[in-house]
Formats: sequence, structure tokens, C-alpha cells
Amino acid sequence: MTSEELLALLAAVGHTQRLRIVGELARGRVHVSELARRLGLSRPLLYMHLERLEKAGLVAGSLELSADGKAMKFFELAPFDIHLTVDTVLAALREDELQAAGAERAAGKKGTPS
Repeated sequence: MTSEELLALLAAVGHTQRLRIVGELARGRVHVSELARRLGLSRPLLYMHLERLEKAGLVAGSLELSADGKAMKFFELAPFDIHLTVDTVLAALREDELQAAGAERAAGKKGTPS
């Protein structure tokens, strides 16, 4: 995990409404309209929060067709376990350094005449 990925994960759970969404989804898979009703949120606002949570890998959405052919969007929690320790932060920073070094090596190979 890079520092950017770690920050995205922390930002995803760093909002009261998103924590409430996670809490509701802990009860089980739910249709987006029902989730909006339970939380008292508009669907556009709920979708904004769900998108952040989905990008961070904390929730998963799926489309299903109802009996009458309507597309219905359901969300559920994705399995996750968040542990923030000094080692987690240091590992993310090391990953950044490794990726930067790899990018520099790749750039150097492109600039080297054959």
C-alpha cells in the first residue's frame, strides 16, 4: 500500500456520514434507495459517499434486474480490516520509495541509447 492509498483509505472513513453508511451496511446488503431512507440522505449525496467508500475498497456495489426489468443498485461491505500503526505508515512510505526508484530506472532505460 502506498501513502496515497493509505490517505485515500483514511479519508474514506474520516467522515461521519461514511461511518454511518458502513454501520448500516454492517447489517447486510441493501438497495441504495433503502439505504438513503435509513440514513436520511439524498441519493446524489449518498452516491458521492458510496463512491469514496467503493474506491477505497470498503464497500461493493452490484446491479441487479428486478422482476419488472428495472436496474437496481445494491451495496454491501467488502471484507476489510484497518490497522493503523507506525509500521503501516513506514511500509507505505517504503512502497512509495520503491515505486519512485522503479520509475526512475524505467525512465533511465528509455533515455539510454541502444
